[in-house]
Amino acid sequence: MNKNQIKVLHVINGEFFSGAERVQDVLALRLPDYGYDVGFVCLKPLKFSVCRQSTGPLYDVPMRSKFDFAPVREIVRIVKQEGYMILHSHTPRSLMIARLASFFSGVPLVHHVHSPTIRDTESMWRNRINAVIEWLSLAGIARLVPVSRSLENYLKQQGWLARQIRMVANGVVTPGPLLDRAIPGSEWIIGSVALFRPSKGMEVLIQAFAKLCHRGLPVRLRAVGPFETVEYEMFIKSMAADLGVADKIDWIGFVQDVNKEFLKMDVLVLPSLFGEGMPMVILEAMANGVPVVATNVEGIPEVIKHGETGLVVPAGDSEQLAHELQSMICGEFNWRAMRVDAYRLQVTNFSDHSMAKGVAQIYDETLAT
Repeated sequence: MNKNQIKVLHVINGEFFSGAERVQDVLALRLPDYGYDVGFVCLKPLKFSVCRQSTGPLYDVPMRSKFDFAPVREIVRIVKQEGYMILHSHTPRSLMIARLASFFSGVPLVHHVHSPTIRDTESMWRNRINAVIEWLSLAGIARLVPVSRSLENYLKQQGWLARQIRMVANGVVTPGPLLDRAIPGSEWIIGSVALFRPSKGMEVLIQAFAKLCHRGLPVRLRAVGPFETVEYEMFIKSMAADLGVADKIDWIGFVQDVNKEFLKMDVLVLPSLFGEGMPMVILEAMANGVPVVATNVEGIPEVIKHGETGLVVPAGDSEQLAHELQSMICGEFNWRAMRVDAYRLQVTNFSDHSMAKGVAQIYDETLAT
C-alpha cells in the first residue's frame, strides 16, 4: 500500500466470487486512483482470495457460525495496528461484525447494499432474520451505498433517511475497444452466467430454450457458473433432459476469466426472478458487446432500455422470454446496433472508474464529518 493513501478495510464474506465479490475486487483495483487503498477481511474464506485480481492485504478471519463474534476483536486489532481509517461491509453477516468492530475501534462504517435483504433468498425466514440483523447493525452507520435507484427507494421505504444514502451504480472494467463481430449465422449461442440458484430463474430459461429448439431455431445454450447446491443442479439438469434439450446445453461450471466466455456468446440471458440490485454480469456482457435479455427485476431496467441496449422481459414468463429471443434471432431487432449501444452505455455510465469515484466521494464525506 502507498503510505500516502488513506486505508479502507472491506469486511466481506469471501466464499464465492460472484457479482458482489467482483464489485469488491474492482473497487480495490481502482480506489487507489482516488486516494484510497483497500484491504480485505474474509469471514468465510474460500474463492475470493484465489480469484481476485487486486493485490492488497487480505486477512482470513473465519466465523465458526453465523453468530460467532470472535472475529470482532481481531478486526479491531487489524484496524488499529495497520491504520485503517474506514470500515466497509457488504452483507448482513459482514455488517454485523463490522458494526461492532467500528464501535470498538472508533472507525466509521460504510455499508454497501447489493440486493434487497427482505427478498434476497428463497427462504422467507432467512430473509427476515437477515433483515433484522441488518436493521439493528445499521444504527449509527456513516453511509449506506445502494447500487441502483430501486435499492435506494427500498432503503427509504425501510425508514432510512435520504441524507444517509448515496447511490453508486455498479461498474466494470472495459476489456478494450469493441471488437467487430458478424451477425450469428448457422447457430446462435445463448449464454447464461451466474451462481445458479432458484432466484436466478434457470428453470425459466430452460423452458424458453426448449421452446426455441422445438420451433426449429438454431440455438445452443452455454451455462457458465457453479450451482449453489447439488439438489438444484440435479433438478435443472433433470428438467433439461425431460424437455429433450440436454444435448444442446454446455455446462461450463465456474470460470475465473468470464470475459473469454462472453466472446463465445451471441446473447446473454439473465432470467432472475428477484433479488437483483444491479447485476455485474449484465454490465460485463455490455462491456464485451454481447446483447442482454433480462427480466424487469430491481435495477435491471435502469441499465437496459428495451430494444436499444438490450431486451427486458417479465420475470417468470418463459413464453415471453422465448418470444423475445426468437425476435432477436429472426432479425426483428438490430443485433449489431444493440451491441454497440450497450457497449457505449457501459463505457459512459457503468465503468470501473465511475464506480470507484462515487465510492471515494462517499469516503471523503465520511471522513469530513
